Amino acid sequence: MTSSHSNMKRPSRLVLALIAAGMLGGAGATYFNGTPATAASPLANQEQPLVQSVTLPDFAQIAQRYGDTVVNISVRGLKQNAVQPGISPDDPLFDFFKRFPNPNGPESSPQQGPLPTFGQGSGFIVSPDGLILTNAHVVREASEVVVKLNNRKEYQATVLGSDPKTDIAVLKIDAKNLPSAPLGNPNELQVGEWVLAIGSPFGFENSVTAGVVSAKHRSLPDDSFVPFIQTDVAVNPGNSGGPLFNSKGEVVGINAQIFSQTGGYQGLSFAIPIDLANKIKTEIVATGQASHARLGVAVQEVNQTLADSFKLDKPEGALVSSVDTASPAEKAGLQAGDIILRADGKPIVASGDLPALIGTAKPGQDMTLEIWRQGEVLKRTARLGNIDKNIVTNAQKTNAVGEGRLGLALRPLQPEEQREAQVQNGMLVEQVRGSAALAGVQPGDVLIGINGVRVNNIEQIQDTVKQAKKSVALLVQRNGRKIFLPVRIVG
Repeated sequence: MTSSHSNMKRPSRLVLALIAAGMLGGAGATYFNGTPATAASPLANQEQPLVQSVTLPDFAQIAQRYGDTVVNISVRGLKQNAVQPGISPDDPLFDFFKRFPNPNGPESSPQQGPLPTFGQGSGFIVSPDGLILTNAHVVREASEVVVKLNNRKEYQATVLGSDPKTDIAVLKIDAKNLPSAPLGNPNELQVGEWVLAIGSPFGFENSVTAGVVSAKHRSLPDDSFVPFIQTDVAVNPGNSGGPLFNSKGEVVGINAQIFSQTGGYQGLSFAIPIDLANKIKTEIVATGQASHARLGVAVQEVNQTLADSFKLDKPEGALVSSVDTASPAEKAGLQAGDIILRADGKPIVASGDLPALIGTAKPGQDMTLEIWRQGEVLKRTARLGNIDKNIVTNAQKTNAVGEGRLGLALRPLQPEEQREAQVQNGMLVEQVRGSAALAGVQPGDVLIGINGVRVNNIEQIQDTVKQAKKSVALLVQRNGRKIFLPVRIVG
């Protein structure tokens, strides 16, 4: 006899397996770790870890709605006494660039003298009356700037101002009722959050790429004040100056830099936070230029060895390696060897946090600094000056891995050596071996201090080393520049 259910399809083994594993739920059932939770189950009355559903942003809607706010920027200029070798035929990008009619491309022959230069970048409209934000390096040395909108209309642009310190430039075109991009709050960004870039990589206008925020407040070794947003969004030459959107369609950054060994994208891109860019824009529109505050110190990173040397609980803060004469820092009483832990109540975790805070502060502003000196926490107030050159920098980073004694042969400085080095105390390093050599100390260096204490003779140095437990921080001067070198002590 034929069963009345013979025409019914049996569920596949895969579906049964998924249901058994709790991956497919039936009506009214919730699964935790493969176990059904019913009213009779103990799990029903217990708080259980839930995996929240993740919905991808609607990138298509963001691109469609705000793509018209993104512009292509073409620049022309004249480079004096330049040599333009072009791209070698052996370069892997030769065939790619050969397809573009670029006077400075691979078919250019080496020349000397004035040469026309051409460049492309991106930007975005921030007000309906034609204000545009882009990177300063996009319009650097440009004699002509042309802005092309998404509707293919072109305008001659005026550069209202450019700030190399933050790499921000403000352009103006003669147009009305333009679509403008909404600005968001980059402080609300979270690592792992989706972001979207629109720009003109390699001249391909209105290209859209997406990724996530990789890190925040990233300082780069370029003497910049900018606390960059690091992403894995594909950014290439031509993307510079374009907007970085969050998942709400708000601009949170300006794409500015990539780290690359080939000149192309390799997974690391950096954007300028839009709140900083907007601040610079406001100053440029009002005065034609941006101002930056100055403290007058050189700082370096605090690694574990330096933290041990200065008896810090953890390697945080900005270690002051030198203080400029007559600077706000010197007037506030800062000294080489101080570790700045907080500025205006904000923690300084990495040394790059300090230049970012100072560079975005206003000249004349009073800044309260919390410093670590000789095992004590002190507070100093500095009235910031106006920077005319980049004084607040990250000092050279040096890896220090050593064993055994210091291994230094020292002698007092002669009067003429003191005058040449412009120091009043210190010992000249004649020979180096052991831990000091591994830490980077070199013959000819002037040893000025150990663990923040100035030294003038061998006895002082020996006493300080005897009291140290794990390591000492040597303050040395080399070619007029001061830097701390951490040296480990074993035994």
